[in-house]
Amino acid sequence: MSTWQRVTAAPGGKIGRFVVFIAWIGAMLAAGVLGGDTDELADDSPAGRLPASAESVFADQLAEERFADDGTEPLFVVYQRDGGLTADDLTAAETADTALQEHAAPGSHTPDPMPSTDGEAVLLVVSLPVSDLGESGLEDTLDAIQPILDDHPDGLTVAKTGPIAAQNDMESAFSGLDETLLVVTAVIVAVLLLITYRSPLLLLLPLVSVAFAIQATKGLVYLLAKYGGLVADSQSTGILTVLVFGVGTDYALLLIARYREELHRHPDRYAAMRVALPRTIPAVLASAGTVILAMLTLLVADLGPTAALGPVAAIGIGTAFLTMTTLLPALLVTCGRFVFWPAIPRVDEAAPTRHHRLWAAVARLVARRTRTVWLGSTAVLLALIVGVSTLSTGLTLADGFTTKPESVVGQELMAEHYEAGRSAPVDIFTRADTADAVAAIADDTDGVDHLLPATDSIDGDYVNIRVVLSDDPAGSAAEDTVRRLRAALDAADPDAVVGGSTATTVDLNATMDSDLRTIVPLILVVVFAVLLVLLRSLVAPILLLVANVLSFLAALGAGALILNLIGHATIDDNLLLYSFLFLVALGVDYTIFLMTRAREEVVDKGHRDGVTHALTVTGGVITSAGIVLAATFAALIVMPLVFMLQIGVVVAVGVLLDTLIVRSLLVPALSLDIGRRTWWPGAPSRTGTTTAPNDAERQPVA
Repeated sequence: MSTWQRVTAAPGGKIGRFVVFIAWIGAMLAAGVLGGDTDELADDSPAGRLPASAESVFADQLAEERFADDGTEPLFVVYQRDGGLTADDLTAAETADTALQEHAAPGSHTPDPMPSTDGEAVLLVVSLPVSDLGESGLEDTLDAIQPILDDHPDGLTVAKTGPIAAQNDMESAFSGLDETLLVVTAVIVAVLLLITYRSPLLLLLPLVSVAFAIQATKGLVYLLAKYGGLVADSQSTGILTVLVFGVGTDYALLLIARYREELHRHPDRYAAMRVALPRTIPAVLASAGTVILAMLTLLVADLGPTAALGPVAAIGIGTAFLTMTTLLPALLVTCGRFVFWPAIPRVDEAAPTRHHRLWAAVARLVARRTRTVWLGSTAVLLALIVGVSTLSTGLTLADGFTTKPESVVGQELMAEHYEAGRSAPVDIFTRADTADAVAAIADDTDGVDHLLPATDSIDGDYVNIRVVLSDDPAGSAAEDTVRRLRAALDAADPDAVVGGSTATTVDLNATMDSDLRTIVPLILVVVFAVLLVLLRSLVAPILLLVANVLSFLAALGAGALILNLIGHATIDDNLLLYSFLFLVALGVDYTIFLMTRAREEVVDKGHRDGVTHALTVTGGVITSAGIVLAATFAALIVMPLVFMLQIGVVVAVGVLLDTLIVRSLLVPALSLDIGRRTWWPGAPSRTGTTTAPNDAERQPVA
């Protein structure tokens, strides 16, 4: 046995398994002592995501450094009734206004209740001492305010809105959701494992191993977020849970399939694992390495959470790989053959399984109708791409939740009955000597309703001009107004900056667009380089990469049709980036598993028989792995954000397309049609035979 085999087989050995158990128990204890709740460190604020070069970030710095801050933020409350407010409604609003002022910052100026001109609404404003309260204190204050607002006549709509309410809704939406997502994902994986293996005992071992991987990953992420400057948000931690679950289970399926295959050949379970583990690790390592390198391309992103997702996901993938190649084999050999009950594998009982018979039939079809299969598969994928035309970009905050939160309801009511931009004015910071010219330009800009009184900086060098927009500050029309403002102000004062929540959204969209154009080509380069090294071929990597890009576009089109049906067809650039990353990086996994096995088989069987045999023996396990991964990403539909739901739909559809069409039909058919040139310039040579390449090509399918 070589050094590689001895090292890689050690976790499944009689002594090595105990070393593994001790190491993992120690790791879990360390994670429990040093780690913490990653949700406590999550930064879900839009401003926390932007690079320092963003104009809205610079505006925030000017406000903090040069202008007096009383530490308050306004909370808006809208009382509204269709057809007009009644006397009881107005009394309830006035009573609530008096009670709300008990929570206002001392000395703050609060306007009287403001009725709308149509008589259907009244607006209350209270200035809360945000700086003094802190995050937990503000949450307690909003909880204390809620009973005041709940006391109103039937049929009256009451809603809190403004930046404070929006941030509170965001935090409430994610509260406890990580645990929900974990349970949903675990149930999905458990059911699929039970269907796959029909063994109630066997499904527990991958779940236990994944649980260890998730706990270790969260511990490492927590330490990096707390001490290493890592920026994380609730979206990243949600994706991380699904990613580790899906990828970890995939690796487990591959190992278990190879281990069960060897149990039919070896009476000793340790001997079976000594063969199975070293033969499984190279493909799993290649897969994990490809995904890790692809994830690390996100480090060049300008958007904070996107850049943070790179190392976070890389840690998750690495931990999943380590767990499934150490802890899982140790658990398998410790439990023995009985873990496969009731279908316990016995020596000399390795008759073709139902799955092998099915995939042998698929392989024969691909071999007999090679060109028809790959042309037909390509036609299906191209047809699905048409669905991309039904997508639209520009997902706004108001449309970003799967269910409309209270702050969005309140903002819509304000937009209907008052100046739409009252709750979130745009801030313009300019030099004092150009303030009048800047104010005149701003007032004349299309989409501006009116200007609020200007405020001088502490040193008198700058002026803050607040602008109330005509449109909903969370909508695309308001974003267009901000862009017009910035373009117009460049002529009057190139140093003038535009900030506020709407400007922050504009900068977020611009940053996402820039990241998309930068990272997508980088992902392609990284994946191609890995395939080049792994397959020692130029043709095969090009073939696989083109197939996976085609699969991504088809997944986007098919996903678009589903998103249109459920009413969420408006997307942002991050959906394109994340779905491309996951589908190309994870999708190429399955072709790696297929093609590495094909390269191994081609050496002894020739190209044609090698490819078809590889499809036969890997078809069942890879399809099972693809279905598991698709189902785990589909679990993201329980998340409250439309973006997360869209990621779940597109990636789940894409993984299924990649598993059932690209890896099962398109890639093997193209490989057979191209022939041995697939491996050019380093084509594998047959051993122990003098058969010419052309003869090998004509050999029948086994």
